[in-house]
Amino acid sequence: MAEPEFAGRIAFVTGAGGGIGANIARRLAAEGAHAVVADIDMTAAQTVVDEIVGAGGAASAVACDTSEPEQVEEAIRLTVVEHGGLHLAVNNAGIGGSRGLAADIDLSGWRRIIDVTLSGVFYGIHFQLPAMIASGGGAIVNVSSIFGLVGNGRSVPYTAAKHGVTGLTKAVALGYADRGVRVNSVHPGYIDTPALQHLDEEGRSSLVRLHPLGRLGLAEEVAEVVLFLLSERASFVTGSQFSVDGGYSAQ
Repeated sequence: MAEPEFAGRIAFVTGAGGGIGANIARRLAAEGAHAVVADIDMTAAQTVVDEIVGAGGAASAVACDTSEPEQVEEAIRLTVVEHGGLHLAVNNAGIGGSRGLAADIDLSGWRRIIDVTLSGVFYGIHFQLPAMIASGGGAIVNVSSIFGLVGNGRSVPYTAAKHGVTGLTKAVALGYADRGVRVNSVHPGYIDTPALQHLDEEGRSSLVRLHPLGRLGLAEEVAEVVLFLLSERASFVTGSQFSVDGGYSAQ
């Protein structure tokens, strides 16, 4: 019987208390990794850990507000101390909000989205890289968005932050290609997660119509692409952007 793909690997996933992040953590654990479930909501994180352990996997929870570099540093430090290293990381945490045209955006909303959705990814990378190099190398996947590839005139801070994640991914991939760390980004379209539960039927239908495949995506579908990029199957892939958007960005 073949050994699980990520056996013996320590994987750190931010925003893993629900949605896409939780699915990534579950899939990593199912493939043999110890999944460190990092989230600002420890109750949600522990729920995901309990699900993983109940299914026979290995996981632990750690509190982490990605907008606070000290918390990110401590979460990575605990991961290394408690589990012996770091091999895989997924910087998934991000927020939206503050919708409107650029001149109408509340400045505090701008700062909060940039702090979490862009700076939070940088803080993750900043502290993950030394730990990965010390562990013999590894792979990082940053979760961007379709709006890290195309524009949205009424979602200005989010679009700017996600484009920043795209550029950050390319820059770090180039800087660490010769040090044993691969870095890529995934770009989901509208994914059917709890974040969309507030929509009425017409609201959901309007989002469905944006995708040529005629439906919303599933968190599990994003997780599959993330796992590929983390795996040795993607050993010659770095600095790349992978759309998981049902054709949205091809239009």
